[in-house]
Amino acid sequence: MASSAPPPELDPDELEEEAFDSSSQASSTATSTLTWINWYTSLPGHDYFCDVHEDFIEDDFNLTGLQAMVPFFKEALEMVLDVEPEEDSSKIPDVSIVESSAELLYGLVHQRFILTKVGLSCMVEKYEAGHFGACPRVFCHATPVLPCGRADMPGIDTVKLYCPNCGDIYTPPSSKYGGVDGAFFGTTFSPLFFQQYPELHSAPFFASTPSTIPASSSRVSPSDSPVPVGGSTFTNPNPHGGQKSALGRVYVPRIYGFKVSERARSGPRMKWLRERPERADELDNVDWKGRFKDGLASNDQDDLMQGQAGILSRDKSGKGKLFDDEDDVEEDDESEAEEDGVGPGIDAAGI
Repeated sequence: MASSAPPPELDPDELEEEAFDSSSQASSTATSTLTWINWYTSLPGHDYFCDVHEDFIEDDFNLTGLQAMVPFFKEALEMVLDVEPEEDSSKIPDVSIVESSAELLYGLVHQRFILTKVGLSCMVEKYEAGHFGACPRVFCHATPVLPCGRADMPGIDTVKLYCPNCGDIYTPPSSKYGGVDGAFFGTTFSPLFFQQYPELHSAPFFASTPSTIPASSSRVSPSDSPVPVGGSTFTNPNPHGGQKSALGRVYVPRIYGFKVSERARSGPRMKWLRERPERADELDNVDWKGRFKDGLASNDQDDLMQGQAGILSRDKSGKGKLFDDEDDVEEDDESEAEEDGVGPGIDAAGI
């Protein structure tokens, strides 16, 4: 019967060396998997970006026209794709210039990528997860917003947030987004996003129910509202509109419980931008230009014309109603001078 040999004793120094080698290999593996795109999108203030697929960047068709807009285009493209630069890099003055060019290139490519089917699917996941934040308007009840730009060319404006409920854009709440260019998202992304996913866009009308609490009530709280926070998906009779119930409440200013007149200087101006019709049938009463059709009642047309005349009133100089007070004061001064026997161009001495 053969006796088993005792296991060899291991040196503690050898164990420490093996542990050090394994940890260094793990750290090097984690560092090798971190690409430039992952690093850039993980920076503070870059959480609005999605990871653009490298296959999309490697396609020359998707880079059409960007070579004239990005300085050191070739070097910037190599940095974005984590390609080793060529040996002849003496023409590059500084690495920081290539980094800024790489950021500009990635932002312009990102603008094109989020317009594709794959890019929209990546952004809808971030939208539903609430990565872009919520609308700061109180009566929108934390409706998720979407990043957008006011221009397609870089260097014009920073990124903004579009609310599908009130239809307005807002500045991001944190200052860390002040360095993000709005052109990296563009003007087409937000409308195209809700065209592709109409179930996330608010309907152009406010579907009221018999149990709906009137908006004029001053004791309405978000918990008492029949519409859940953020709206709920429903079947829109208009196939071209959104499929999410709109939150149609509008703020009504009051002084000691009485509404402030819309014609007052401190009254609610442009309130009609926030208002929505209560039924989808009312949308059929206007044409594609927003004008009422012939089948509408004449009194409604008269009220509409009077309202438009009050809003669009202009004098001969082309100034609006808000700027007529100065002209009235000048006319009053001239009339007083004529009554005193002094003409508008003659002083008291008659010269």
